[in-house]
Amino acid sequence: MMLDLDQYTCLGAALRDALDRWPNETCLIEADRDRERTRLTYSDFKQTATPLARALQDAEFNPGDRAAIIMTNQSKWLASAYAIFQIGGVLVPLDYKLTAEEHLQLLAHSRAKFLIVEYHLWRAIAQSPEFKNHNLKIVLVTEAPPTVQLSGGYRWEEFRRKGDPNFVARAKEDAACIVYSSGTGGRPKGCVLSHENYLEQCKALTVWFPFWPGVRYLSILPTNHAIDFMVGFIGPFVCGACVVHLRTLRPEYVRDAFVRYKMTYVTLVPMIVKNLERGLRANFDALPGWKRFLLDRAISVNKTLTRKQPKVELSRKLLPGVHRAFGGELLALITGGAFIDAATLQFFYDLGIPIANGYGLTEACTVLTVNDLKPFRADTVGKPLPGVELRILNPDGEGIGEVAAKSKTIMSHYLDDPEMTAETIVDGWLLTGDLGRFDDSGHLQLFGRKKNMIVTAGGKNIYPEDIEATFDGIAVKEYCIFAANYIWPQKTLSGEKLILILRLDINQNFIDTTKSDIESRNQSLPDFKRVGGYVLWDKDFPRTASMKIKRNDLAEEIRNSLDNSAVKEL
Repeated sequence: MMLDLDQYTCLGAALRDALDRWPNETCLIEADRDRERTRLTYSDFKQTATPLARALQDAEFNPGDRAAIIMTNQSKWLASAYAIFQIGGVLVPLDYKLTAEEHLQLLAHSRAKFLIVEYHLWRAIAQSPEFKNHNLKIVLVTEAPPTVQLSGGYRWEEFRRKGDPNFVARAKEDAACIVYSSGTGGRPKGCVLSHENYLEQCKALTVWFPFWPGVRYLSILPTNHAIDFMVGFIGPFVCGACVVHLRTLRPEYVRDAFVRYKMTYVTLVPMIVKNLERGLRANFDALPGWKRFLLDRAISVNKTLTRKQPKVELSRKLLPGVHRAFGGELLALITGGAFIDAATLQFFYDLGIPIANGYGLTEACTVLTVNDLKPFRADTVGKPLPGVELRILNPDGEGIGEVAAKSKTIMSHYLDDPEMTAETIVDGWLLTGDLGRFDDSGHLQLFGRKKNMIVTAGGKNIYPEDIEATFDGIAVKEYCIFAANYIWPQKTLSGEKLILILRLDINQNFIDTTKSDIESRNQSLPDFKRVGGYVLWDKDFPRTASMKIKRNDLAEEIRNSLDNSAVKEL
């Protein structure tokens, strides 16, 4: 049985009791290709993390101090987070894929005093021109070569003190984490999430998808991601389960991990789910005719017998080869964070591999809705979790309106941004900016976004404002970037793209050199951030008294004057 989370006010206390409750259960496995690097029991984990917590405390880490982690998935990430929670710290999990300049921006915005970082990432940060302005007090660097200088940092492996730390309990309403919900370059969006947010989220998720000792969860998403922080750390640990980290995500080693470690659950972004589907379909197409006939018959029988609810044991007998490829003990794939085709979800379900499709936001801690598989519905993002109340605001004739959420999992505020907080949380309701409706059975269907944001197939939130700096200095009077679906709502979550709105000077021609400059800058962006087209606009942008662009007004003006055929491809 998992811990009774109602008995706790903070994550530190719950995690500490979990380590004592299941000392001999394996909690972490770390594999690198075909070699296992680390295997820790809960007792081993405690012995790894406790001296670190003591050393941080001796280094004048005070309750409420903020500590950032920039690391790939590995045991040191979780041990560091545990140590921070034990001494009353606030965790700032940052995306290791950001640039050094972006890391420094978020470290400054979060006012982190302590940083725990992998060596190759620290090296890039220390070489940045902005590095000289940092205000970090202590930097701990993991896996640093023994002979290198660490630019003022300490080796994580050597930063140890004997003796137990003084455990610091926190109140439910105290901040546990500051999580950044988008990329940077514009306005950082630091979601302040409390201990209550995480405890309530964990309680709700484990009602429908329980963990227990012996369960193995394959951690593929980055641990800094809201989903994996909950489902790949907090959830398994308070239930005595095991998390498996891979140091490489090459498909052949991921497939091997399913079989070698007999995974129970794994969370995948829709892009990876789609890749798995393509691989399976290719394997099926390569079968001899008679084998393919037998496979299709078995799938048909499985579909008939599992129409109302999953029967995984039965599906394993009907389709043993498919299930052996996933380790033979997989109970469900978990996905969310971006649009996924209903046909893809149905494909896996028909093979007897249920996919729990969910919907959530960083501002809501992790998840608001998930498919409880009672019955499976491929065309929805499931039902509200226990404790989550959802409303559809200002529904149109089809019942479609903005999704609003109220729950104990909703963040308290955006860090240092009362204006954006007031726009996002109104009378206790989180305005998600997503368009949806409920069907007759209480499942939520999503239809697009009200807000100027897109979500990539890899589950990344892209805010156009964050990309605008890339085009600073182009030879036009003014410009801004929108999500095309924000200007011309399509009520769809697929085919989203960013567009540049260009206002030229009077009598200015849009010449090839300007277009070439835009295209060159666009190519410098990662694929998922690139602008897909542009619109030439013939009026000055509406602005506030402080000269900020009135985005809503501009979008409405464009919508009333042009249709999406005005977009020219880049």
